[in-house]
Amino acid sequence: MAHEGTHTLAHHETSVWSLPAGLSVFFFSLAFISFFVWHLPLLAVLTGGLGLALLAVGVGGWANEYFSKGRDEGNAFQGIVWFVFAEIIIFGSLFTAFWTARATHATEWPKWIPEGGMNLLLVALLTLILWASSFTILKAEKALEHNDLGGYRIWLIATIILGSSFLILHALEWRHLWEKGFTFSSNMYGTGFYSLTGVHASHVLLGVLIQLVLLLNSGKALGKITPIKAASYYWHFVDIAWLLVAGTAYIVGSYGTF
Repeated sequence: MAHEGTHTLAHHETSVWSLPAGLSVFFFSLAFISFFVWHLPLLAVLTGGLGLALLAVGVGGWANEYFSKGRDEGNAFQGIVWFVFAEIIIFGSLFTAFWTARATHATEWPKWIPEGGMNLLLVALLTLILWASSFTILKAEKALEHNDLGGYRIWLIATIILGSSFLILHALEWRHLWEKGFTFSSNMYGTGFYSLTGVHASHVLLGVLIQLVLLLNSGKALGKITPIKAASYYWHFVDIAWLLVAGTAYIVGSYGTF
């Protein structure tokens, strides 16, 4: 009996779907290098598309496996904690590089700031949107804890709408700045700005996709609280990270003197 229980637990802690999901990161990195370093946009589109396909297959298969056969136990929540810890290291490296460049090139930096400065009102709006989304995903978590599937779905949809609004407004701002000549390769500020805000936006996109997967599997969510808890924990991290990204890329970056 003990052997049978151990075997069952091991079965649920092992999944083949992590392989395509993990490989997608490699192809996303290859797409980034192809576009920005090798200047091969076609290769970037192909590798990026392959990465998206692998991610969709991996996440979709993983979610179906869990919600159809899995049990709400194991190391799922501990996994997201360690994942967030790794993300803190990534963001920390970007912040360190940005601040070092800002201090080292203090004399030249004011010439790199876009004409008219940064749109801090938009930054405030984006911040409010993410703060609101932290509230809505918390409400979704609490609704599922009380077996309220209707409320769970409504609050998840609200969070997805807010996260998507953040991404759309951010993309419009990037296009505006790009048209003004403030590009990724225009100067060191541009490189740091798009690196910080781009990496953060990719995390927002990932969070929205996770929420969409949860919404599509909401009919099987009763009694399985771990996925929404992990998604909520990750989303709160993304919101907190935005405060640091906005403060660094917009406020510190757009000051003429330092």
